[in-house]
Amino acid sequence: MTLAAHVLRLNFPDSGATSIHALIDVSARFFAGELTVIVGPSGSGKSTLLHALAGIVLPQQGEVTYGATVVNQLREPQRDAWRLKYCGMVFQDFRLIDELDAVGNTLLPAQFQNVRLPNGLRARAEALLAGFEVSRRGGPVARLSRGEQQRVAPARALLLDPALILADEPTASLDAENGQRIAMAFKALAREGKTVVVVSHDDQMVAMADRVLLLKAGQVQPTPLAIK
Repeated sequence: MTLAAHVLRLNFPDSGATSIHALIDVSARFFAGELTVIVGPSGSGKSTLLHALAGIVLPQQGEVTYGATVVNQLREPQRDAWRLKYCGMVFQDFRLIDELDAVGNTLLPAQFQNVRLPNGLRARAEALLAGFEVSRRGGPVARLSRGEQQRVAPARALLLDPALILADEPTASLDAENGQRIAMAFKALAREGKTVVVVSHDDQMVAMADRVLLLKAGQVQPTPLAIK
């Protein structure tokens, strides 16, 4: 299924009577089997677009569709259920629970679905963390380095094998080696048929992209920056 934005317009109230135009008539399609990287200057609307695609923020105009589903027309509980079923999110600020360990944080998506964890899910969480080189998996995650915390976030996003992966600056706190590991993992997921959309300033991530979408001042530029 294709994830698409259709003429999205999204404004945020400013301190006065004016509004900040975060997205201005944004249209774009994101295809299964592709890694799309969204680039642009700070404040250009990249994170806002990603959150709109996930149904976290709602546009004042336009639609976000996934197949036949109009995501922004779903009620909030339905959007939550839609994200849980289809979407793995990597947030820029990680959104980890400090008191839980790395495994506990990775297992959080399953806790929303199951009173008792399915057999093998803990082993999958351990394997994902190992794949992202999170070596200290016991003890509160707050004790991990910022780089290790950032590598817990994609493991959590991938736990339930989602069809969509939406990631906001997933390599911002990582060294070049670990950043490349994340970029290669996302590229591999696209090759498996996932729809992968990443907001990034990382040249390594951009180099892995099948398509690069350039945003400036809330608007998509007329042509993609690069197509491979």
